[in-house]
Amino acid sequence: MSVTLEVHGPVALITIDRPQALNALDLDSLQALRGHLREVRDRRELRVAVITGSGERAFCVGADLKSTRASSASYAEALFLANEPAADAGLYIRQMDLADLDMHKPLIAAINGHCLGGGLELALQCDLRIASASATFGLPEAAVGSIPAVSGLHRLMRAVPPAHAMQIALTGSRIDAWQACAIGLISERLDSHEALLHRAMILAEQIARQAPLAIQALQTLARSTAHLSDSDAQRLTELYWGVLRDTEDRLEGRQAFAEKRAPHYTGR
Repeated sequence: MSVTLEVHGPVALITIDRPQALNALDLDSLQALRGHLREVRDRRELRVAVITGSGERAFCVGADLKSTRASSASYAEALFLANEPAADAGLYIRQMDLADLDMHKPLIAAINGHCLGGGLELALQCDLRIASASATFGLPEAAVGSIPAVSGLHRLMRAVPPAHAMQIALTGSRIDAWQACAIGLISERLDSHEALLHRAMILAEQIARQAPLAIQALQTLARSTAHLSDSDAQRLTELYWGVLRDTEDRLEGRQAFAEKRAPHYTGR
């Protein structure tokens, strides 16, 4: 299998397993990745997913251009097709944008080795990013006459200060894990691949212990309020706070706190 899924209690571990191609994603592996993410989305008992790459050399270096299918369709013909037919008609970047999956469960990118081009665009779609000391990051598209096609610049400018984002995109150069941590592209740098996966699973398990509806509300607010004024952000925040106020999980959380015990959340 080009992409594997392992279940560890409430945590799913998704591994891109094409080390011979630096974990580049062809159409089959893109569809396998999306299929696993849909499974995580639809299984209530799964609350968090970790995405990583197989081997030591790469997390993912984007689309496998050697394996993309040739198509005689023009861009105009592909533009108005649904995602999968569009990918078959040459618009493979549609499959790399995960927004249409409507994920409301946290994704953690455990980044080992090269995280370049579409691989960085994949990592930028995750809620948390941590990396091993060997990781490198970059958007090299300008060096080959193109641009990051999966909102890479847009998402990078939301993740790090614009000056850093523009330097990465305009020069096509790579930064290492130390630089990535310094500018906030990743939250933690681990010494080895083994330590990276161990830490990713610890973070995932910590998130999985929280109230699922609260986690989903936090994700929604993070995605919906970045462009809002303080007053508009407060209105939306209050709305979600009110939605959660009388849920079973919030009542359980308050009772568990009073009784000095661990809460048991059901997502209701």
